[in-house]
Amino acid sequence: MKDRITQQLSILACVTGLLLLAIFFVSTWLGLSKPEWLSMVIASIAGFEIFMTLDAARRRRAGGGSNG
Repeated sequence: MKDRITQQLSILACVTGLLLLAIFFVSTWLGLSKPEWLSMVIASIAGFEIFMTLDAARRRRAGGGSNG
């Protein structure tokens, strides 16, 4: 159960990050001003996704699988 919730959270974070990244690039392309916090939010979501990926790899390597 815990892995399913974690996967859903990871998917939500990924979609949110990609949406914010698209907003960032579109506003840059159109020459609009970007909020100062936008790049920090994108970086924090990317950091979360990197952590989740490395944690899943560590658990697979340790044989933890889905011990939830």
